[in-house]
Amino acid sequence: MKFKMQDKQNQLIERISVKQLVVGVDIAQQLHVARAVNFHGIVVGDSLTFKNNEEGFASLLLWIRNLQRLNNLD
Repeated sequence: MKFKMQDKQNQLIERISVKQLVVGVDIAQQLHVARAVNFHGIVVGDSLTFKNNEEGFASLLLWIRNLQRLNNLD
């Protein structure tokens, strides 16, 4: 029996625990935007806009670490 793509996606969503954040990034050529949600799908913190370079990636990692610390997920 073949799994439908929706079934697979639902299984992955069900595996998200209370100790995890889900980070989505809208990528573009020069600027990217990131948003984080908790296991309930509720937005956590403010979104982050960062440049498409090494400093931008470093700011993304710092933003994620700060969200983890603020939400007791570390």
